[in-house]
Amino acid sequence: MTDRPLTLMAVHAHPDDEATGTGGVLARYAAEGIRTVLVTCTDGGCGDGPGGVKPGDPGHDPAAVALMRRQELDASCEVLKISDLEMLDYADSGMTGWPTNDAPGSFWQAPVQEGAARLAELMRHYRPDVVVTYDENGFYGHPDHIQAHRITMAALEMTELTPKVYWTTMPRSMMRRFGEIMREFHEEMPEPDPAEAAALAEIGLPDDEITTWVDTTAFSGQKFDALAAHASQGENIFFLKMGKERFAELMGMETFVRVRDTTGSSVPENDLFAGLR
Repeated sequence: MTDRPLTLMAVHAHPDDEATGTGGVLARYAAEGIRTVLVTCTDGGCGDGPGGVKPGDPGHDPAAVALMRRQELDASCEVLKISDLEMLDYADSGMTGWPTNDAPGSFWQAPVQEGAARLAELMRHYRPDVVVTYDENGFYGHPDHIQAHRITMAALEMTELTPKVYWTTMPRSMMRRFGEIMREFHEEMPEPDPAEAAALAEIGLPDDEITTWVDTTAFSGQKFDALAAHASQGENIFFLKMGKERFAELMGMETFVRVRDTTGSSVPENDLFAGLR
């Protein structure tokens, strides 16, 4: 036995990603005395600036946006009681097809092995029992999410220290429910064109392919407040429009696919640390 605490490491692309996909588990496991480590890969400089000014528009200053988003990230970490925050500080690459994808210093342009080596050092330091990141498509195709997946999986190969590894996902049943609720809040929202609808239908997984369902309902308030801490990006955070009660109803379960396990614990499971305690 060792005195080292059980440790969860979540590897995310941007400030605010930690709250959207894993805010519930980060808050829940922190409350259970588990060390929670957040690695944020980019500075978020391609987010909205003050007053909602968009990247590429006059008045958008990526350096100022990055500083503002770091302050918001610190506030989110405080809400979620995250033990340790580590920043890789790559430049935000922006959405697919943006010129920033090709900018020197952007995360998308960073050699995977370089990023993986930096992350592997953090893994050796923290020795996480559980690592969580995105799937190979970054859940929805964002270049920085895909790159976060790539460096995480490469770092795990370099270290071979982590007993359990998960990718975030969402059940297709919940994705359909999201679509219904978005139309409820935006009655004027047009139906997506067939190509867009087909792409959306591929996000997430069939319910029976999800290995891990973690009930975080008791921590939905913290998750909501963590999202709200990223106030500068509020226009892009649809969930804040729901209010806390509706949010808890819809966002009280966080779901994952287990891609590595050395414990022999069975699936489906309801705890990322099943087999470790």
